[in-house]
Amino acid sequence: MQLLHMKNRLSILLSSFLLLLLFSCKKEETKLYYEGGTKPALTASTTNVTLEPGLEANTAIALNWTNPEYQFSNGSNSQDVTYTLELDTAGANFGSSKKYTTVISKELSKSFTVAQLNDILGNTMLLQLTPRRLYNMQMRIISSIGTGAKLYSNVISFTTTPFSPPPKVAPPTNGTLWATGDAFPSGWQNPLASPNDANQKFTKVSNTLYELTVTLPGGGGYKLIQINGDWSTQYHMTTGTWDGGSFEKKDSDPQFPGPPGPGNYKITVNFQTGTYSVVKL
Repeated sequence: MQLLHMKNRLSILLSSFLLLLLFSCKKEETKLYYEGGTKPALTASTTNVTLEPGLEANTAIALNWTNPEYQFSNGSNSQDVTYTLELDTAGANFGSSKKYTTVISKELSKSFTVAQLNDILGNTMLLQLTPRRLYNMQMRIISSIGTGAKLYSNVISFTTTPFSPPPKVAPPTNGTLWATGDAFPSGWQNPLASPNDANQKFTKVSNTLYELTVTLPGGGGYKLIQINGDWSTQYHMTTGTWDGGSFEKKDSDPQFPGPPGPGNYKITVNFQTGTYSVVKL
C-alpha cells in the first residue's frame, strides 16, 4: 500500500514536471525578436528655402520619408513607429546647443510654413538674424519603436536666409520697463517713487532687449511693469529660476524669484525670445 502511494506521488510529480516543461517550451516559442529594418529615405521639396516677410502662410519646405519596415520574428511590424526630426546647422553633426528636435507620430511627411520655419530658426534655435545672412542647414529623420530599434535616415541639406520673426513676447508699448517687488529696495511699490523709479528702470538696448544693473539684498521676488503704476500690463515668469528662464505678458503669478544672496546683478530681458537672465557682477 505504501509503495502504491509513493508511485502515485511520483506519477503526479512527473506529470507536473512535463506540463511545466511543455509550458516553458511554448512560452519560449512565443518570444518576439527584432530582426531589423530599412533606414528611412528622406526627401525634400527644395534645397533652397525662401523665407520672406509677407509670405508667412506659404509652404517653405515639405519633407517625405519611407517606412522603415521593421521586421520581427513573427513577421512585419504592426506597432506604431515614432519619427523624430532633427534640424541643425551644417557641420554640427546634430550635436550643437542650437539643434531643433520635434517628434512626429506615425506620419511619413512633415511640412513647415514660412512663418513656422522662420520662427524655429530665429526664436527657437536663436540664430543671429540681423543683418540677414545665408545659413546652411541639415535635417534627418530617426525612426524608433519604443525606446529602441533606432534607424537614421540620410541627411538633407538646404540653404535659407531667415528674417527677424515677431517677438515671442510683445515688448513694452512705450519703450519703458521697471522692476518692482520685495527682491528690490522698493518692496511691492507701484507706482515707484523716487529714487526707485530711476534706480529700478531698465535701459532699452533695442526694441526687444532691455537691461538693468542693480544692487539687490537677496531673496524675495519681483514683477516687471511697463507702465509705472499699472499692474494690468505686467510681465511675469512662466518657468525658470532666479538666474534665467521664460516669461510672458500677463497679470498673473508666479513672480520672478530674487537671487539667493546680496550683490550687484545685471538683469537682461529678451522679448524676441521670451527669455530673461540674471548674472551676478
